[in-house]
Amino acid sequence: MAAPNPPEIASNQQVPLPQLRELITVGEPLPLRVLDEQGRLLLNEGQVVSGEAQWQMLIERGAWAELPAVLAARAALAARSGSGPSAPEVRPPSNSLFDGWEQRTWQLDALLRQVTKGAPVAQALARFADEQLLWIDRNPDVALFMAVRRDDRRFALYALTHGQYTATVCVLAARQMRWEPTRQLALLRAALTMNVSILELQATLAEQRDPPGQRQLALIRAHPEQSRAMLAACGITDDTWLNTVADHHEQQGGAGYPRQLTEVSPEAELLRAADIFMAKISPRAKRPALTPQTAARQLFQRSGGGALAGALVKAIGLYPPGDLVILKSGEVAVVTRRAGPTTPRVAVLSDAHGRPVAQTTPRDTADPAFAVTGPLADRSAFARVLPERVYGLIEFSLPPA
Repeated sequence: MAAPNPPEIASNQQVPLPQLRELITVGEPLPLRVLDEQGRLLLNEGQVVSGEAQWQMLIERGAWAELPAVLAARAALAARSGSGPSAPEVRPPSNSLFDGWEQRTWQLDALLRQVTKGAPVAQALARFADEQLLWIDRNPDVALFMAVRRDDRRFALYALTHGQYTATVCVLAARQMRWEPTRQLALLRAALTMNVSILELQATLAEQRDPPGQRQLALIRAHPEQSRAMLAACGITDDTWLNTVADHHEQQGGAGYPRQLTEVSPEAELLRAADIFMAKISPRAKRPALTPQTAARQLFQRSGGGALAGALVKAIGLYPPGDLVILKSGEVAVVTRRAGPTTPRVAVLSDAHGRPVAQTTPRDTADPAFAVTGPLADRSAFARVLPERVYGLIEFSLPPA
């Protein structure tokens, strides 16, 4: 079945991105939303375009903006400058860790699109994965925050962010089990690329309210082996990487797909567990996200208390960074750092009556007065929690190649 479209906007109300250069300053907050050719959100107002490479990827996706927002932005620009439109100012890329995560999403988009075209990008993919480890290691709690706390329902990018965040969970769980670095890296590479053959389908399913149709189900069942074949065609020769991608939906005992294997490698089994966990805590158009606690409990129960699921749950923590919790003080807070099993560090987002506030105050939940009483059930009042608000500015850039 086809996914329901967003409210239709007439083509004469759609302004293609190439016509908006005067409104967009690289590295500065956007004055309007940017949508893809299906009308799905790519960048929200206030986000940034990080550079020319991202600009080109947006154009490739058929990006556009709504005419009323464009007219308002142009009027505001003219009022500030006292004249008509001028050429955009180009500033150096931000070294913010959070902007960097956004930039990497677009870099992954470019790489995986090259894989679908059969381009020989094996070395570039491997290098991207090596760098992804650096981003996780710079601040693992921030990496988890990015995975758990979703600020925008950008379904158009679901396949990309899902791969990145699943990779984070995989690496932390593998380290919990003391896997050697080469196994960790192969697992991370598989997580980033496991769905390369269904990038657009994943975006469609994320916003689709109906169950998958027969053609979609056939594509889903075929995608592990098709993704493996695409990766091999682009030059990947690492058997652990390729086999983990091919087997990441198999289950011990033969209940998985596509080959109903009775024995599955630990890498594929862990990737499947992380894939399911991240899917459950990610919002879809037809359902809200599960809390991390509910998703972890379901995963652990369905695995029969297995070691891999246990390692994953232990690695992310009972209250992972990005999770919303209620404190004994009555305040709502977002978790910023894992500490003890039940005593994470948090940043307060509300007053003692649960009403959102602008000021953000850190709390140590080891203090009984601010102990965590449980996860927040209704999260609608705190839909957007930007990482800069709770962490401040964290600068980070990769070392020179």
